[in-house]
Amino acid sequence: FRVSYTLDAATGTYHTNSPSPTGIPSDPPLASYGVQQSHELAEALAKLDPAIDYVYSSPFYRCLQTVEPAIEKLRKGIRVRAENGIGEWYGLANFNHPSPAPPTFLKTLFPSTFGETYKPLIIPPRAGETIAQLHDRVASALDKIIAAVDEESGEKDVAVLICTHAATLIAIGRVLTGCMPEDPNVDDFPAPTAGITKFVRQYNTVSSHGNDGEGSESEKASVDWKERKGTSGVWSCVMNANCDHLAGGSERA
Repeated sequence: FRVSYTLDAATGTYHTNSPSPTGIPSDPPLASYGVQQSHELAEALAKLDPAIDYVYSSPFYRCLQTVEPAIEKLRKGIRVRAENGIGEWYGLANFNHPSPAPPTFLKTLFPSTFGETYKPLIIPPRAGETIAQLHDRVASALDKIIAAVDEESGEKDVAVLICTHAATLIAIGRVLTGCMPEDPNVDDFPAPTAGITKFVRQYNTVSSHGNDGEGSESEKASVDWKERKGTSGVWSCVMNANCDHLAGGSERA
């Protein structure tokens, strides 16, 4: 659960009554209830088998705040990799949406958990995206993330935690499994606050992109993920929106 904000669609101006630690009105912190959920989530994540080896997160404050207790609990020297390619989805607009705070500033807000040397692989367009463009952006980002982790781990079996937003999580589920419904509003991958969805790779395929550095706003996704082809492999969803670890159960903000 996060603090709310509003948007004046005529001017592209975001407003909030609760100041954000980053100074960006559309980048709110968690509400007190959300902070409680983040600690309940951390307890559950620390018990996962296999244990988490890598953590990627949207660079927006509430996601970094959500994973902070989990990283501290894992005590493995893990640092979160803030990846814009799995960041918030903004619809198309005739103005520029806000960008997240720069990594150097985020490091001051999360000094013990933020990996300031990580360079984002994909930068979404400032003017927003269609739903189709969101899915292709996520596919491109995941393709590069998976390639990087495969290279670092020597293609051993490892566990990667991704903390993101509702629309992005739904897109992640679809591009990993390769299943895009005709109606994008189908509730195939629910996204409750602080829920856990788990995917397991059944077999690997060659990455389309590899880890070739930071992507630009104009980069076009070329990952052929639909028709059950998946992204950098074929994936199965083995846990979908589980909230057993939350005292309040499954809820949406």
